[in-house]
Amino acid sequence: MILKNILRNIVISQRKDIDVSSSGIKREMLDKIDMKSPHVVILSGIRRCGKSTLLLQIMKTLDSYYFFNFEDPRAVSFELTDFQKLDDTFHDEFGESRYYFFDEIQNVPNWERAIRTLQDRGKKIFITGSNASLLSKELGSRLTGRHLMYELFPFSLNEMMQLMNQTLSLESFQNYVHNGGFPEFLKYNNIDILRQLFRDIITRDIIIRHKIREHKILMELAIYLLTNCGNEFSFNRLKNHFSLGSVNTVISYLSFLEDSYLLFTVPKFDFSYSKQRSNAKKIYAIDTALVRANSASFSPDRGRLLENIFFLILKRKQREIFYYKNKFECDFLLKDGNSITHAYQVCYTLTDENIEREKAGLINAMDITGAKKGTIITHDQEDNINGIPVIPLWRFGQK
Repeated sequence: MILKNILRNIVISQRKDIDVSSSGIKREMLDKIDMKSPHVVILSGIRRCGKSTLLLQIMKTLDSYYFFNFEDPRAVSFELTDFQKLDDTFHDEFGESRYYFFDEIQNVPNWERAIRTLQDRGKKIFITGSNASLLSKELGSRLTGRHLMYELFPFSLNEMMQLMNQTLSLESFQNYVHNGGFPEFLKYNNIDILRQLFRDIITRDIIIRHKIREHKILMELAIYLLTNCGNEFSFNRLKNHFSLGSVNTVISYLSFLEDSYLLFTVPKFDFSYSKQRSNAKKIYAIDTALVRANSASFSPDRGRLLENIFFLILKRKQREIFYYKNKFECDFLLKDGNSITHAYQVCYTLTDENIEREKAGLINAMDITGAKKGTIITHDQEDNINGIPVIPLWRFGQK
C-alpha cells in the first residue's frame, strides 16, 4: 500500500520530468500504433530500448493524458488496491482525460484487473513491459482479444543514422554493427552501459523475478549463448556443458532469457512439428554491441554478427523464421501462412572457395520447402549469380 500524499508527489514529480524531457528521435513504430481502437496498447521490449521515450512521443501528440512509471523506487510498495487512489490523484491534479500511460506495469501483481476496469469505462490505455511471457500470461487471463501487442527493439539502422546524423553508406552500416542500437550507449559511447544493462537484465528480470539460486550458472549460460550467436545448440548439450540437473532446467533458463528479450531462438525447419520442437535450434542476440560488450570472445565472428543483424531485420517485421539443415545448410527461411516464401543465405564474403556451397544450400532449401524466392546477403558484394540476387546487407530494404 502507498499513502495518497506520497502517490501525489510521485505523480507530480513524474509529470514535471515529462514536461522537460526531449522526445528524442522519432521511432519508426510511432506511426504504426493504433490510436483509434478501444484496445489496450502494449509496448514490450528489452530494458533501455526506448519504450519510455516512445510513450513520451505518443503523449506529446495528445492534449491531455495521465502517466505513471512503476519503475520509480518511490512506488515500490504500490499494490492493486492503490490504482483507485492513483486515478483520483490523476483527476485532482490534471482534470479529465481518456488516455492512460503506464510504464513497466508488470511490477504490480494482478495489474490486469485494474486495466480491465479502466477499459470497461471507455479509457484508452498504453502499457510498457520488459517481460514477454509475464505480459502474455496476464493479458490472456483478462484482456483476451482486447489488446494489441507491439514489440520494440533497439534502434534500427535508419534510426541510428538519424540520431548520429549519418547518411546511408557502408561506413554507417559498419558503425551500426559495431555500436548496435541501444540509444543510451549510442549517445555516450561507454561500454560499461551495455555491461551494466546485461547484469540488470539477468539479475532483475530473471534471478529476482524467478527466484533462481544458481546465479553463476545462469550468468555463464547467458554469456556462452551471446558468444555463440548464430550457432546451433541443443538443450541436452547445454545441460551437460553446464552440469545442470535436467534438460527442463535448461529449457526454463532459455525461456527466461527469451522472455527478457535478451536472446532469441530459431527452430530448424521440418515438415513435422514434433521434430521442429526436438531439433537443435539457433541462437541470436537482441543487439550486436551487447554481444561485443559481454562476449567471452575477444573478437566475435564478423559473419555471425552480420547474420545476427539480418535476423533482427526479419524479426522486427514479425516474421516466422526457421533455419534449414539437411545435406546442405541455409540460414533463414520465412514462413507466411502455411508456406515457406523466401530463403536467405548470409555470407560475409563470397569467394571461389565458398560460392558453390552457399548456392547449394540456398537452392536445396528452396527445392525442399517450395520457396519461390532466394537471396544471398553479403557484407558489401552486389551481384546476380544464375538468377540469384546477391545484396549487401547495408542496402537491403533501402531500394
